[in-house]
Amino acid sequence: MSNVPELFGSNVFNENVMKERLPKAVYKALKKTIQSGNPLDPSLAESVAVAMKDWAIQKGVTHYTHWFQPLTGFTAEKHDSFIEPTEGGNVIMEFSGRNLIQGEPDASSFPSGGLRSTFEARGYTAWDPTSYAFIKDNTLCIPTTFCSYGGEVLDKKIPLLRSMEAINRQALRILRLFGNTEASHVSTTVGPEQEYFLIDAEMFKQRADLRFTGRTLFGAMPPKGQELEDHYFGAIRPRVINFMQDLDEELWKLGILAKTRHNEVAPAQHELATIYSTTNNATDNNQLVMEMMKKVAAKHGLTCLLHEKPFEGVNGSGKHNNWSIATDLGENLLEPGKTPRENMQFLTYLTAIIKAVDDYQDLMRISVASAGNDHRLGANEAPPAIVSVFIGDELEAVIESLANDKTYEELGNDYLDFGVRAMPKLPKDSTDRNRTSPFAFTGNKFEFRMLGSGFSLACPNIILNAIVADTLCVFADELETVDPAEFDEALNKFLKKQLLAHKRIIFNGNNYSPEWVDEAEKRGLLNLKSTPEALPHYMETKNVAMFARQGIYSRKEMQARVESIMDEYHKVLHIEALTMLEMAQTEILPAVLTYSHELADCLLAKKQIAGVGYVAEEKLLTQISECTDNLSQNITDLQSLLNNSDLPSSEAKAMYYHDTVLPKMNELRAVADKLEGLCAAKYWPFPTYSQLLFY
Repeated sequence: MSNVPELFGSNVFNENVMKERLPKAVYKALKKTIQSGNPLDPSLAESVAVAMKDWAIQKGVTHYTHWFQPLTGFTAEKHDSFIEPTEGGNVIMEFSGRNLIQGEPDASSFPSGGLRSTFEARGYTAWDPTSYAFIKDNTLCIPTTFCSYGGEVLDKKIPLLRSMEAINRQALRILRLFGNTEASHVSTTVGPEQEYFLIDAEMFKQRADLRFTGRTLFGAMPPKGQELEDHYFGAIRPRVINFMQDLDEELWKLGILAKTRHNEVAPAQHELATIYSTTNNATDNNQLVMEMMKKVAAKHGLTCLLHEKPFEGVNGSGKHNNWSIATDLGENLLEPGKTPRENMQFLTYLTAIIKAVDDYQDLMRISVASAGNDHRLGANEAPPAIVSVFIGDELEAVIESLANDKTYEELGNDYLDFGVRAMPKLPKDSTDRNRTSPFAFTGNKFEFRMLGSGFSLACPNIILNAIVADTLCVFADELETVDPAEFDEALNKFLKKQLLAHKRIIFNGNNYSPEWVDEAEKRGLLNLKSTPEALPHYMETKNVAMFARQGIYSRKEMQARVESIMDEYHKVLHIEALTMLEMAQTEILPAVLTYSHELADCLLAKKQIAGVGYVAEEKLLTQISECTDNLSQNITDLQSLLNNSDLPSSEAKAMYYHDTVLPKMNELRAVADKLEGLCAAKYWPFPTYSQLLFY
């Protein structure tokens, strides 16, 4: 590996490159745009374009693309070469400011939720100067937004940028109330933890379910799963560590702060964590992380699985979203300090977040809704579908003191003494971590743990930014009317009122326990177990009004996103059902019938030999025959359900697939998995869990 400081960001048109290649005035203007979101004069784009082109060409680049993030959840790109024809049949390498600022892709084939007709093709991509351009696949990639010809938002980046502007406006209002006049910009920051599985690529190719759906639709549990708890943080196998090393190098070239790597809980499961960056950059970078994981895995004869639940019976994969708020001066607004009870600025932001999560728990749940993630949430491996906030013992004591006018008793800083003289005493944190909480305060940030592995960071953070911005606006509207001489007293009363109204959302216990489900219901908290149950809440009046107030979504844009997610949900399940039918009919059933034939021949032969027992063959053949008949019937039933799935709306289809089709898919799987345990290994048509997870 090359020298890491030299390698880092070598394929990024970052500040160092800008400073070296741009005129001083252009560099300063662009830097202000990147750091504070200041509008960039379009006339400066020509200078930036020339510098980008020259830098890229020197690195062997021949093409450029506007790199955008449509509603698919993936990225999209259309490559154009730098070449322009000249007289005499020659070419020059050209890239203008107009090429940089605006592109024209076909918008007709991307999800729009009804915002666009399929016959209306024109769309626009527009340069996002707050995110660095980079080189990938020998192509200059320019991060852009994406909209239709009529200006309808067709991507995840525009709403994210709007949400960041919203929280900047409202967070600054609160800062000014506390006398902070120096900070000029507030940003949310995110540090994602990306979980994933690695399996052998050849085995992947032999499984139609993995190729078409990203998860195993059939598969009996192996003799060993994760019950010995020996994989988490365990020694990384050589094949995997080689992949991780190459992945780090590729990510570092792209300026992505890949920091931590380790084995996760399930066999063949791993995690990569990156250092914090602004939410927009973190979202862009995480899309690149997922893409690079797949590319680098392929080079090592592996396949990277980013589905939320690729294997039944072992932990699925999430993406923990570590979220905080910081000023342009480097102050973390969620840092409690050594005396959190006296830190009223921190308590104001904390209370606002508690209120926001309580008021908009439905939106928090919707932000992580998908067919894949529904398999994971609530499965004693991830937080349940019930949204709650963990704040820890210390902050709970602080809040109780504030809400109930009690004297705050500081917990004190204890030390861990191991009874070994050679070992230093370690300072003990005032609060333990809660790995079961959906939204947990972890020292100076909140960890939103409900995201699925394959999710874009955009939607959850759009909603987080939006609901907190709106709540801060409510706080500011109230507190800005207070006489400065009475501010402290008024603030205490106001925060007390809000905490008493919203403390039901705070839960520091075991979110996996059935007792919590009952307790949450008593508290009036929502339990939206599935995507079709959750999504209708999106269009509630309070949610539509909130997004409109903060300038993030229009009602039309919100409705389009509901339609898009519902449409995706039932299509995912439809593809899974078709894949199950194909595998059951063309692979499992023929394999079992072949084995049954062999057993029957063996049984008949033994029956003709006097004194030779045949109990085992007869018993096994009976079991297999019964299961085979059951399998055949389930195939017929599932096919019949798919034939009757022509319903009038995406919502109706989503509910039908959740309530009717999915249970039948589970029944078909149960029979097939039982047959796997009865059938001779040499006849089973595709790799088993034992082979996939323990390669």
